[in-house]
Amino acid sequence: MHLQMLASGSGGNAVLVRAGEIALLVDAGLPIDELEQRLAAVRLPLQRLDAIALTHGHLDHARAAGLLAKKSGARVYCSESVMSNASVRPARALFALTVGGAVTIRARRGRDELVLRSIALPHDAEPTLAFRLEHAGRRAAICTDMGTPERAAAEALGDVELLVLEFNHDAELLARGPYSDALKRRVGGPRGHLSNAQAAEVLRLALRVAPGRAPALHTLVLAHLSATNNRPELALASARAALEECGLAHVRTLVAEQDGPGPSLEV
Repeated sequence: MHLQMLASGSGGNAVLVRAGEIALLVDAGLPIDELEQRLAAVRLPLQRLDAIALTHGHLDHARAAGLLAKKSGARVYCSESVMSNASVRPARALFALTVGGAVTIRARRGRDELVLRSIALPHDAEPTLAFRLEHAGRRAAICTDMGTPERAAAEALGDVELLVLEFNHDAELLARGPYSDALKRRVGGPRGHLSNAQAAEVLRLALRVAPGRAPALHTLVLAHLSATNNRPELALASARAALEECGLAHVRTLVAEQDGPGPSLEV
């Protein structure tokens, strides 16, 4: 299984997951033309896209889902509440995701299967989901748009080999920054986005495994960084401090980009 960040941030989010013959897109938040260009850049023809899974209905995650599904023939997996969104409506095949449930995604060609498990997150789009991805004994997770560290959600991420985790803002930069007071309260509130310090706390909660066992994590991707209220070096410093505290200073740590695809990361 491989994950590749196509875009990450308030301008739009999309993650390509390749698992054997399966091609799954988690979120489709870019404009359709830009999303097609990113897929072409990573050499995925539209007809090879099997499925699109949406974490929630905000436009920076769902914007092009319906149009891309219509053009590619991909199935769309989302919560029932998102099915009525205008961004999803053009899709020809919609499948409901239940909070805390699991679905098996199958390749249109071949017999490969990918298990997608959903985890509820506190965010101001109900519901918002993190995803665990399981294929051939390997595990990855994608967790963004989480307003506050929640132990149950964090612990569900603890045994993955690759984790995509939101490091949205630095609390001081947000407080001093240009956002309106109302937007600052939304972003920094319990149903907004994780600060660097909060994301580090999610890591600590996730990586507290049973005595005698070592965490499996080998790659951490810092995602959904705010271009206004964060800096990559601040997010990296928070992440690396938490990893070191957990005895995982060796974990490969990367920052996802807004403006272009990142490397293909093996799980």
